[in-house]
Amino acid sequence: MAAAGAPIRVPVAVACRVLGLTTQGYYKWLKDPVCQRDWDDAHVIDVLYDLHHDDATLGYRFLTDELADDRQITVGENRVHRLCRIAGITASHHKKRSKAGPAGPAPHDDLLAVVDEHGVVRHEFVADAPNKVWLWDISEHPTREGKLYICAIKDVYSGRIVGYSIGARMKSSLAMAAMRNAIALRSPAGTICHSDRGGQFRAKKVQRLLKNHHLVGSMGRSYGAGDNASMESFFSLLQKNVLDTRRWDSREDLRLAIVTWIETKYNRRRRQRRLGRLTPVEFETIYTAAEAA
Repeated sequence: MAAAGAPIRVPVAVACRVLGLTTQGYYKWLKDPVCQRDWDDAHVIDVLYDLHHDDATLGYRFLTDELADDRQITVGENRVHRLCRIAGITASHHKKRSKAGPAGPAPHDDLLAVVDEHGVVRHEFVADAPNKVWLWDISEHPTREGKLYICAIKDVYSGRIVGYSIGARMKSSLAMAAMRNAIALRSPAGTICHSDRGGQFRAKKVQRLLKNHHLVGSMGRSYGAGDNASMESFFSLLQKNVLDTRRWDSREDLRLAIVTWIETKYNRRRRQRRLGRLTPVEFETIYTAAEAA
């Protein structure tokens, strides 16, 4: 008879019979209580945390693509959805600009803002040489296949588009591709790169890219059109000259039209009054010749 207060020991066979389990299954679990799939799920969740920390705008579908492209981990969307739900990982979806609420904290100060004598904050988009101030932003346009996004980078000095990328998804990789193109073309250092507080520009990967190439970040208010008015002006021209000219059937047709307009017309043929009726390429060529002289 068991002593008072002593635990009652139940044979394994009896416990398994009561619970509807087999003794073989119990001893198999006892030998390896965490199955391989649980280990794999834990590893995937850990990687998902890293990806979400770098870019909080990604939903489970984009995270699935990131796992395959960046980490060479091939898993299904349903599994990623389940793991994101378990881990509490959700995308910070963007609203329309006209109704946007406050974004997350900016990792950079607004270096282009000035306060006038009346205490009004405004922005001065001026530079006395190339590669002193760059502006970048993202715009979108629908096609019959879905939306197409373009991230463009503009040199304030000449108004030239020095880098851009076009894709079907508005992710931080779109901004990174545009910046890499601009860096490869211009080889800058110390350039101020001004944007709004969109999640694509606040992503950790984008901040590392700026830091690694010795570029200086600058951010205005969340989605404030006046904070990046010069870039909004470029997108307005793009809208009138390309996007609204017809209904686009495919993303590829629109992509080719945008590239053609930027490379053959905007940068090389469109004259600007503030540049003395020179094109951006002509204006920079004159500056380069004067510097050499």
